Amino acid sequence: MARLNLLEETRFERVPVKVYDNQNEASVDVANRIATIIKEKQAKGETAVLGLATGATPVKVYKELVRLHKEEGLSFKNVVTFNLDEYYPMKPDAPQSYVAFMNKNLFDHIDVPKEHINIPDGTLPEDAIHTYCEAYEQKISNLGGIDIQLLGIGRTGHIGFNEPGSAPNSGTRLVVLDDLTRRDASRDFGGKENVPTKAITMGVGTIFKAKEIVLMAWNEKKAEIVKKAVEGEISSDIPATYLQLSSSVEFILDTDAASQLTRFDLPWLAKEVTWTDTLIKKAVVWLSLKLNKAILKLTDDDYNNNGMAQLVTEKGPAYSINIKIFNELQHTITGWPGGKPGVDDTNRPERAEPGQKNVILFSPHPDDDVISMGGTFIRLADQGHNVHVAYQTSGNTAVWDDDVLRYLEFVQDFAVAVDDDNGITAKIYNEAKEFFKTKQPNQVDPEIIRTIKALIRKGEAIAGARFVGLPDRNIHFQDLPFYDRGKFSKDVSYEDDIQQTMELLRKVRPHQVFAAGDFADPHGTHKVCFDIIFEALKRLSKTDEWTKDCWLWLYRGAWHEYPIHEIEMAVPLSPQEVKRKRLAIFKHQSQKDVPVFPGDDPREFWVRAEDRTSETAELYHKLGLADYEAIEAFVRWRFD
Repeated sequence: MARLNLLEETRFERVPVKVYDNQNEASVDVANRIATIIKEKQAKGETAVLGLATGATPVKVYKELVRLHKEEGLSFKNVVTFNLDEYYPMKPDAPQSYVAFMNKNLFDHIDVPKEHINIPDGTLPEDAIHTYCEAYEQKISNLGGIDIQLLGIGRTGHIGFNEPGSAPNSGTRLVVLDDLTRRDASRDFGGKENVPTKAITMGVGTIFKAKEIVLMAWNEKKAEIVKKAVEGEISSDIPATYLQLSSSVEFILDTDAASQLTRFDLPWLAKEVTWTDTLIKKAVVWLSLKLNKAILKLTDDDYNNNGMAQLVTEKGPAYSINIKIFNELQHTITGWPGGKPGVDDTNRPERAEPGQKNVILFSPHPDDDVISMGGTFIRLADQGHNVHVAYQTSGNTAVWDDDVLRYLEFVQDFAVAVDDDNGITAKIYNEAKEFFKTKQPNQVDPEIIRTIKALIRKGEAIAGARFVGLPDRNIHFQDLPFYDRGKFSKDVSYEDDIQQTMELLRKVRPHQVFAAGDFADPHGTHKVCFDIIFEALKRLSKTDEWTKDCWLWLYRGAWHEYPIHEIEMAVPLSPQEVKRKRLAIFKHQSQKDVPVFPGDDPREFWVRAEDRTSETAELYHKLGLADYEAIEAFVRWRFD
């Protein structure tokens, strides 16, 4: 019976998939599978041939292999490795090279013979690459093939650097990189323009020859492409779908990467489910949007014909379900994000009292406040709450070098105009100009330049917060140490960041805390900033009485919004409020037009923000609720 249920649950999946609670557990399992192969080969006096991948995905696998070597005596002397790919052109000592990556994360810490390491050569003349690739393939064949091949998956669906359009029988070759792949790599190279346009990669056909293929994927950013690779039709548009043709492949995922698979995302289509309130809301919203019918118009037949007969049977009729979900969605909408004083708040997302709340809005970067929840920010200030904003990092990484020179030129000209030029500004300007001439991709700026960039963003943030209506005493620049410290070391302690945040929270004693909850933020800063806030509040909850009346609300940024069924507070904005929010965003001039790190969305931040909130409003309207200009959405984080 259990086997039957499993088959029913996974009937949408075209490849074997194993899902772990987290990537740590998954990585340890994969490392142990590799170790078993090595040991079995050692016992037979044979060579173990490993196909290895790079990127963030396999890092913890390699960390566990290093631990097994150092603590449990796992030897790699009988191992030969072949890496999937390498950028072209690429010098092996460049920090972005896969040679440097593999040495740092694995080879420098184990006893694999150097002559047993094979990584595509990014220094070859282009006319020598074809012959080199044929020899690479032949070397694999001469060793009897790859015993286990590790893969990640890119957001284009590439495996290795086999981009869309790759053939299923392709061999090792030189390829042109997809623009999205280059954008994803831009942070490592200090901008997309510095990312190589080509790479040498094993082909899909080469990968298929491996005796065992393990594709790993972690976090929400990979969920969409994982679903396409696992459940979609085989297509050259998504090369990872070719793996459906292999009998030796397994996808290893964490729960976030698996979250869009049908058995997790729409479980009622895959199996019988226990209908919780949350699942009912999700299913009804899905059905309404799928059929393009308002919730109150859904019928029993709509439920029965779309895999939801069990719900109608257990909780129906349809109209009773519809009314319940409609009312729940209606109750999320409020024009009083700080609570409306003196009213019955039973069906409101926020408490009515106290009528004037202490509010602190944490902004990971100096513009997340107005981009993500600018309308609500303005509404809270207009409605008389004691609103504070805390900018957690300086954001100095995201300022163009040209802006530094422009501001220094202004300071020089001002000094001349008031006859107060002591020469210091000119000296800094000349040193900065010379530094920028030879600055390498991703090179960390000197302290004085980082300071100038931070001051540029500080000035913009002050202008934005003042425009919202905050007094200067309520504008806080935390400049948390982890942000600059992380430029020099990935092994960072956050204790001083937590202590600083606790101090500010104690000072404000907030009834409401707003924090960035977009943990799939491509730069990772938002997640770190949230973890610092969470830890600070958790510690304070053990000693400070005011924390019992403190609610934590999460907002999302420019990247994506909460799904409708998760939203607990929806703040509608009028056209005038949308315009005010836009003007607040415009105060961040260094981030206008083309920001340093735009992600994979070419729209300006203010356009993304307006499109996202108008799309949320449109979804509410499609479900049969009022037609608003825009809606900002929030989810409450509960500590229990």
